[in-house]
Amino acid sequence: MTDGFLFEQTALQNGYTAVCGIDEAGRGPLAGPVFAAAVILPEGLVIEGLDDSKKLTEKKREALFDIITKEAVSYGIAFATEKEIDEINILQATYLAMGRACQKLDPPADYALIDGNRMPPLPIPGETVVKGDSRSYSIAAASILAKVSRDRLMVEIDKLYPEYRFAKHKGYGTKLHRELLLEYGPCPVHRRSFLTKILGEGHG
Repeated sequence: MTDGFLFEQTALQNGYTAVCGIDEAGRGPLAGPVFAAAVILPEGLVIEGLDDSKKLTEKKREALFDIITKEAVSYGIAFATEKEIDEINILQATYLAMGRACQKLDPPADYALIDGNRMPPLPIPGETVVKGDSRSYSIAAASILAKVSRDRLMVEIDKLYPEYRFAKHKGYGTKLHRELLLEYGPCPVHRRSFLTKILGEGHG
């Protein structure tokens, strides 16, 4: 990532003192919560291999998770439940998770860099950065914390509902997951609003 602190440095030059990156994980799956993380990194800290979480192996993400949580000035990890996703839709639930993550920062941020092109309602000002998880170190760090945290929870959920193989597909709509859904029907962690096309209207 070339000059991954460019957005952070611009915000600091504009008078802000604590810039966080925010990203989400799990907008697309058929089951489980959507996660978000907010991270403030020390200015100038370069973590070897830090990049968009989707480009990294699970092993690399796990290793980076430990480094980020150790080195960050502060970080917050939060989620919105599958029930909240069904009640308010996935976009609003993602915003909810992002706001919760931001509010967990201690010390807090005064400016936010958000991955994507839509600005969630946050208690602090900020800006969106398209493909931010491969352009900003702070957003990349947030993407890793959100992804690893969500994957870990799905492994735990797998123990509650082993027949769905959540540890394998993490709730995403893979061929295996869809086949198991048709066989067993939805369980309590499935997002009912996501299932109508697969199961038909009767299961919603």
